[in-house]
Amino acid sequence: MSTLLSSLGRWSFRNPWRVIGSWILLLLVAGGAALGLGKGFDDSITIPGTEAQDGIEQLERTFPQVSGTAAQIIVVAADGDSVDAASYRDPIETAVDEFSEFETMSNATSPYDEVVEGLVSTDETAAIVQLQLEGQATTISDEVKDAITERVHELGDELPDGSTTKLGGDLFSTELPAISATEAVGVLIALLVLIVTFRSFVMAGLPLVTALIGVGVSMLGVVAVTAFTEVSSTTPLLALMLGLAVGIDYALFIAARHQDQVRGGMDPEDAAARATGTAGSAVVFAGVTVLIALVGLGFAGIPFLTVMGIAAAVAVAVAVAIAVTMTPALLRFVGHRAAGRPRKERPQKVRHASFSQRWVKTVTAHPVVTTIAVVVGLGVVALPATQLGLALPNAGSLPQDSEARQAYDLTDQHFGEGFNGPLILTGSIITSTDPLGLMEDLADEVERLDGVKEVALATPNETADTGIVQIIPETGPSDPATSELVHELRDHHDEWLDEYGVDLTVTGFTAVAIDVSAKLGQALLPFGIFVVGLSVILLMVVFRSIWVPLKAAVGYLLSIVTAFGVVAMVFQFGWGADLLHVTKTGPVIAFMPIVVMGVLFGLAMDYEVFLVSRMREDYVHAIRRRPATREVAVDAIRTGYAASARVVTAAAVIMFAVFAAFVPEGDINIKPIALALAVGIAVDAFLVRMTLVPAVMALLGKHAWWMPAWLSRRLPSLDIEGEAVEREDRLADWPEPDSRSVLAAEDVTITADGEALVQDLQARVEPGDALVITATDPRSSRAALLAFAGRITTDEDSRLRVAGHLLPGRASWVRAHVGVALLDDSPDPESALAEALSGSATIVAVSGLDRASAASLSALSAARERSTGSLTVVATAADAARATDLLDDAGWSGASVLDATPHAAARPSEVIA
Repeated sequence: MSTLLSSLGRWSFRNPWRVIGSWILLLLVAGGAALGLGKGFDDSITIPGTEAQDGIEQLERTFPQVSGTAAQIIVVAADGDSVDAASYRDPIETAVDEFSEFETMSNATSPYDEVVEGLVSTDETAAIVQLQLEGQATTISDEVKDAITERVHELGDELPDGSTTKLGGDLFSTELPAISATEAVGVLIALLVLIVTFRSFVMAGLPLVTALIGVGVSMLGVVAVTAFTEVSSTTPLLALMLGLAVGIDYALFIAARHQDQVRGGMDPEDAAARATGTAGSAVVFAGVTVLIALVGLGFAGIPFLTVMGIAAAVAVAVAVAIAVTMTPALLRFVGHRAAGRPRKERPQKVRHASFSQRWVKTVTAHPVVTTIAVVVGLGVVALPATQLGLALPNAGSLPQDSEARQAYDLTDQHFGEGFNGPLILTGSIITSTDPLGLMEDLADEVERLDGVKEVALATPNETADTGIVQIIPETGPSDPATSELVHELRDHHDEWLDEYGVDLTVTGFTAVAIDVSAKLGQALLPFGIFVVGLSVILLMVVFRSIWVPLKAAVGYLLSIVTAFGVVAMVFQFGWGADLLHVTKTGPVIAFMPIVVMGVLFGLAMDYEVFLVSRMREDYVHAIRRRPATREVAVDAIRTGYAASARVVTAAAVIMFAVFAAFVPEGDINIKPIALALAVGIAVDAFLVRMTLVPAVMALLGKHAWWMPAWLSRRLPSLDIEGEAVEREDRLADWPEPDSRSVLAAEDVTITADGEALVQDLQARVEPGDALVITATDPRSSRAALLAFAGRITTDEDSRLRVAGHLLPGRASWVRAHVGVALLDDSPDPESALAEALSGSATIVAVSGLDRASAASLSALSAARERSTGSLTVVATAADAARATDLLDDAGWSGASVLDATPHAAARPSEVIA
């Protein structure tokens, strides 16, 4: 990956206008698609297969008058007046008659209707008009909503002075989230942090430019997708928040590495290529972890949440793509100015250690105390998380200046909390001979249950095949007691089925919200196992360690529960709620935990990789010079920490600022998510990664990097820190700048299961020549052949370049251009050789050449003629003399022979002419 990204970075640096133009074109296309295809957002929440959703769908077929969305008007009489007075009754009933004629209006119920109970408060100071419309809140046109609103305001003018009229209900209980000026504060803070980090205005602006373009592409894409699927209005805001945060950070990591290299004297083009290959590799890894976690939101099985996760994942993917392409392209225009303003060098006698050096020295000097303090401290803050309530938002969560919120509060005040969240009990009564009597009996049964304030309506539909019982709970829609009432009603299902012969379903929008919350709660554990398990596996692959991933996973869990604890303090207990403009305390949006778990997972792994990979790099270099001891391990922790702390600190501050900016004036659905992410980032970066991690690793010492050999062999190898790119730069002039060798091998060693199959191998082959490899053990010759063909990996200190490409970093290119024919294993040697010679192969590796048939030799000879003598052959043979004779007949005269036997004749193997 690192070598591919390095090549991409170099190409982008050399072709800046192509890259920038492509992204701007993509932005314009996304904008055009959003304008032409966007159909608006849909905040309706459905869960296929749940009882409440099935009940809604059943009512749509059999009782459409109660299945659509609802609105309600509350009228509060002036002090001393009664809503039963003619001055109230006549205007209200006139308005109800007019509402009945509105488009898509299925039913308008007067508070004075004798069929319905409870629409006039017991003290006759308030009355409610109920409006039932066909369709969902998102399908009702703005014209209908505006007409209802206008008529309600006219009604308010018609009523006596001092009265209050407010419009609310499901139809008006949602507000489209909007971007406020407060979010710009986060961007401004990010710019200031970047200026301090880079000491350059030009470099500071670069991550912001890439992030803003990436966010524009992803958000416009989300709007365009509304033409094909239902997208909630929270989705683009979440995509904006994530895309902006990770977009700035990812570009920062690459640009910071580039700046360090330019300051070190490297040419800007080489610096951009290496920065994209090294820091870019970590960016891609971090982005992929976020992508996997966000796509994993589909665990909940809730369509709107799955779409939200995919949209956020796309925003992160765009941020990664633009970071590794547009960042090096923009660096072309920065040139040597990337170095920024140089720091003032202090005289040697007054030079002091940096804060990060002093901090990590203190932490690693007292690892036990540090570990206990961090774990206990975070554990205390996390305790309130056990009291965190989850629910879906309703009008009670809207700002206090919202009319729907005012209607909600007035209804609560005059009719009780439960009136804002009625439940519906419905079922087929087609077999009943007395539908009205049956519904009355069911109403009596329901009213006897604890938690039921009253039954507002119990009636069959017009065809008497479906009945409904409308239940007003004693508690509000977000109260846990209402959820308990839903479960109790469902617990009576079998009893009422036996007694009345009705298969009853509990439904209504409050029941749907309760089912959504329950399903999200059930998904938390499997999702948590998925995320934590994934983090352990990924970090095992990256760090080749058992303890580092386990420590990282525990740290991630500490960050998560601490973030949830702070959210509970603010939204549940009300601590600091006024400061953060939280208008009402209580349960938070139900999908907050699972979204935060997914997002914070990727970001936590990001910081873990950037910090610990540098520690590992320093440790590996150190143990090459001296024995592995605890002191060596601690020194590597300190040097690696000091080298990466500046960039990680800047990245964490930027992310915190971006997320925190969405809290004070943010959408009610985004507020708790933004707060949890801001707290989670701060805790994870500064307390877990930059404090707890070095302390725990100091406790582990050299054992931090232990992994069983059998497990290490089975795990794939990922070059996250771009070691292959740095190795390519280090060996750029090897074997020599003007070398024509198509194959150069130096000190090549291949070990399998602790046994050296090849050791200290040396070889050179020129274009169009041939090399025959032989060995006492045929496994050694084949291992050397497959290594030259890029099929197996050599040991770390080996040097091997094939067709100008250094292995193992460029193994994918070598595999594509070196054909392999295993004649000694193939049942059809001629076909195997023909396949190896097909395509654009410039080198062919042949195993068992001394067993080749005449047809195979003819094929080799023909291929040589087609290549005008440039085809190179590398072959193995038990009988080297016969193999060279065969090659001579095929046109390769003077083939070299390489003895690959380990330590043959007590000397390194060499080419024998």
